[in-house]
Amino acid sequence: MYPLRHLLENNQAWSEKIRRDHPDFFASLSRQQAPKYLWIGCADSRVPANDICGLLPGELFVHRNVANQVNLTDINCLSVMHYAIEVLKVEHIIVCGHYGCGGVHAALKNLKLGLIDSWLSPIHSTAANYAPYLETVKDETEQGERLCELNVIQQIINTAETRVLRDAWDRGQSVTIHGWVYGLKDGLVRYLETSISSTEDLAKAREKNWKDGPKFSRL
Repeated sequence: MYPLRHLLENNQAWSEKIRRDHPDFFASLSRQQAPKYLWIGCADSRVPANDICGLLPGELFVHRNVANQVNLTDINCLSVMHYAIEVLKVEHIIVCGHYGCGGVHAALKNLKLGLIDSWLSPIHSTAANYAPYLETVKDETEQGERLCELNVIQQIINTAETRVLRDAWDRGQSVTIHGWVYGLKDGLVRYLETSISSTEDLAKAREKNWKDGPKFSRL
């Protein structure tokens, strides 16, 4: 028996439910995609972007990698951003990290895992930049959670520094970058009270004192 038969059966049940609840859904979806949101998140299997936001397929354009990094030399991520902004005309970019992120905790503990170590090196830099703050957090788990938040802050700044965002803002296109952290233990998103909609916002985010850690709220 085919070992993935149960997944195909799940797919058939899902397709039937969607067609039953939304008869025109797939016909409409096949003609075009018009999402308003780009999600840049972690590859962790416990963080399902559409489910977290309560959105159907076609409503959220998604890019995922280990520890939700926006690396200015990552052609994959930059290509996704370019397509989302230039072609799909998304209005919002959500950079979403999550508590309990294995990549962030590996960087915090300076674990040697192999190839992925180079990918996580920017998180080492973030941890070093905020070492005085992180050292005030005595519990190791909580320290990792604070670094998850700081990592998201750094990634929304990185996102705002890309040429594709700067070009969009220069031509007057409305695109806002938001920083979120998702809680695995309760399924809730924390908004890090930092959004960037312009080069002026970027300058303010760079100058902001993050030495006491980011603030967040549950909406």
